[in-house]
Amino acid sequence: MVDNHSFESTENFEDDDKPITILERSESSEEITNSTKSQNIAKVSTISSNNYRNSSEINHIEQKNNEKFNTIEHTSTEGTNPKYDTTYEEFDSKRIIKEIEIMKSVYDTWYFHALLLFGAFICSYGYSLDSRVRRVYKTYAASSYKKHSLVSTINVIDSVASATSQVVYSRASDIFGRLSLLLVAIICYVVGTIIQSQAYDIQRYCAGSFFYNLGYVGVSLLMTLILSDYSSLKWRFFYQAILAWPNIINDWISGIIVDRANPIKHWSWDIGMWAFIFPLSCIPILCCLIHMQWLASQTDEWKQLKKGKSYFKYYGYKDSLIDMFWRFDVVGVILLAAFIGLILIPLTLAGGTKSRWSEGKLIAPFVIGCVMVPCFAIWEKWFAKHPIMPWRLIKDRSIWAALTLSLVYKFVFAVAQDYMYSLLLVAVDESIKSATTIGLIHSFVSSVGSPFFSYGTTFVGRLKPFIFLGTLLYMLSLGLLYYYRGGKWAHSGIIGALCVVGGLQLLFFITPLTVITQASVSSADMANVTALILTFDNIGTGIGAAVSGAIWTQTLYKELFKRMKNKTLAKKAYSSPLSFIANYSWGTPVRNIMVESYRSVQRYEIIVAISFCAPLVLLTFALRDINLNRSTDADLEDGKHVKMTDSDPIFDFFANIFNKIFHSSPRGKKSDNSDQDNYSSNNDIHYINEEGIECKNNDKNNYIVENQYYNNSEYPMEDQRNQVFFSEDKER
Repeated sequence: MVDNHSFESTENFEDDDKPITILERSESSEEITNSTKSQNIAKVSTISSNNYRNSSEINHIEQKNNEKFNTIEHTSTEGTNPKYDTTYEEFDSKRIIKEIEIMKSVYDTWYFHALLLFGAFICSYGYSLDSRVRRVYKTYAASSYKKHSLVSTINVIDSVASATSQVVYSRASDIFGRLSLLLVAIICYVVGTIIQSQAYDIQRYCAGSFFYNLGYVGVSLLMTLILSDYSSLKWRFFYQAILAWPNIINDWISGIIVDRANPIKHWSWDIGMWAFIFPLSCIPILCCLIHMQWLASQTDEWKQLKKGKSYFKYYGYKDSLIDMFWRFDVVGVILLAAFIGLILIPLTLAGGTKSRWSEGKLIAPFVIGCVMVPCFAIWEKWFAKHPIMPWRLIKDRSIWAALTLSLVYKFVFAVAQDYMYSLLLVAVDESIKSATTIGLIHSFVSSVGSPFFSYGTTFVGRLKPFIFLGTLLYMLSLGLLYYYRGGKWAHSGIIGALCVVGGLQLLFFITPLTVITQASVSSADMANVTALILTFDNIGTGIGAAVSGAIWTQTLYKELFKRMKNKTLAKKAYSSPLSFIANYSWGTPVRNIMVESYRSVQRYEIIVAISFCAPLVLLTFALRDINLNRSTDADLEDGKHVKMTDSDPIFDFFANIFNKIFHSSPRGKKSDNSDQDNYSSNNDIHYINEEGIECKNNDKNNYIVENQYYNNSEYPMEDQRNQVFFSEDKER
């Protein structure tokens, strides 16, 4: 069968200095006809004479192209067995993108976009407010079961559910559409909420939390994808920032809601009411998507697209299940969930009033989880047809750096703030209302600044400098939290750390990192990399929760018992601290002991968090600084999956310093910028090489050796145009 993406054509542009050969892709071999061939070869006729040494080179290109077109084997894919036909899979992966383009075109007016953004705002308002109050109710639920220390265990389970569902949601939405998967996510959300509200022990509460998180991450991911689909890259940050705007209101009223709801007695009903409140908040966005799809169905393009066979009709139901098994990488997802859960959950359960590491029921799952790590790697490398982390994407520095940044950032956040609510109530003597508000104040500051910052970036077009600044502010915020970690005098310090510094770092980091990663790839890979970012985000949260829980459970009871000298009293203070402090007011000897114990344990938590901030700063250098104002899918080079054409001032600055320090390094070390300016001046002498690609050469310090472009420092630079060998002293 012919490779349908290998046909070359040429196209003439009438720019004065840029008559270059363009590579175009054909959808299928049946579109390659004799007329197309003649048109594609003949469009090199108006090239100015000063750009080429002689016209014989044009004849050489025509001869090469004739040879390629004459060797094409026309093969029809009709009637082929879908098990062995790979062309349909490529078409099917683009089918939803084509549908989205049609729906985007019929909704391309300001009032339709306003309706879409309003629907997204209402939906995000619902799940945002729910998540803010539910994270508080989770603490009261665990305390009511006399399992307060297992808050970190619940967080790990939540992270496992979130991490393993992201990739499935993104890939399924590329087959069945965003609307269908949004409905599935809403159903999971409601089911999990009902189970949580009716749970009468910690095990059933965790089961409900699992389903709730399946729904929550699905809704949040699909809302991000929907707003990314219907926005240009220039305005994508602004559109995605709208999902954070509800926090401007929610971060203040959530404390009032929790205080009035009396969660000590009524946490169950406080959770259960969201089973019908949240679906109501989704009605506007669902109506927008249905209306958009109805308008699109009236167009000729949509009708033509629907004439083709659907996914199930093409494969048949049996083969569809087999294809989904491979496409969703079911084995990889199961192995990922298994090794994360089996390794992390025992870490949160092994501590308490006595060490439990000698128990086989904790050692066995931990060992099995460690064994599953290489099993997961082997499966993804050699057996998975559609691996969770495609090597073609993660091998580029802009992708692996973004994924690692996301993981480390959330790890640090979880370690530092997993028990922040309990710390504020017990060790700072905050009320329920103020503790809830303080724990969310960084989100409030970020949400207030997001409309102005996101609008400003439409003019700047660069996000990498802000991400770098965000990592520095994060380190400063943790330094303040280390100093202000207990006592009434710490009230203002904690607010300053979380409000001013923490809010700004959140504004500069989270959404910009997602947008700059989306901008690095094509529209076809946008959903995949978004899911990967959120997957690593949740893995980082899970690891951080496990480490935080391990520190808390292994040290807090020991600190309490060491100071109280009373085993019974220490157990009560450890297992149900929120009920315990009601009997020991601020200033009593027992309460003072609790404050000192909490300060001591929180010190360990913050030290671990700060130690991982340095990698955050270093990893930002590896990100590519994509210009959002002019980056398009056309920037992708032939055969590439990540854009590498934009300049990167921050990376170049430090790379030049590194080159000056180590100027005697051996040849062969690559510089990761495009450096096109070194060989693209208007006065360059232009060549067309044997492959029909434009070459330029007038720089006495630059030359080509073994398909690598070298400058005078003898460091090869990436050859963005796949040039072949030529020398400054030799004609081609």
